[in-house]
Amino acid sequence: MKFSTQEEYGLRLLLRIGKDNSDNGMTIPELSEQEGLSEANVAKILRILRLSGFVESSRGQTGGYKLTCEAKDIKVGDVLTALGGKLYESSFCDLHSGVETICTNSIDCSIRSLWKTIQTMLDQLLNKISLQDLLGSEKQVEILVNRLSEESEILSKI
Repeated sequence: MKFSTQEEYGLRLLLRIGKDNSDNGMTIPELSEQEGLSEANVAKILRILRLSGFVESSRGQTGGYKLTCEAKDIKVGDVLTALGGKLYESSFCDLHSGVETICTNSIDCSIRSLWKTIQTMLDQLLNKISLQDLLGSEKQVEILVNRLSEESEILSKI
């Protein structure tokens, strides 16, 4: 399982913007330099984030990109979905039917059950983590993710 560079870079750009304390926001050249990405790539990803409602831009000499809301209100799951979609969506089977029009396993598919379960578990975890949470240190985020994972395991046993 892989996450795309667009998802990784998009989260990194949001974090960089979330850490910025200036009134004007951050420009594409600033983000490009600080993240080590091309300006074209930064612009492409920021366009997706803007159209998805996570950032807003202002033009002009003092313009830049800012978050549209507080970092605590931006869920990582929503960001990843906007940048690349979900790992598993109901249309997944239609896209992987092989040479047939309909998948030969469309009635009874154990793999589909696996993908659905993984997606559900990912959604549950990623929708509990906000951009604000990711603004902490690596150790703080690791502790949070472990705690949330343990809580999910406990809740599933009830």
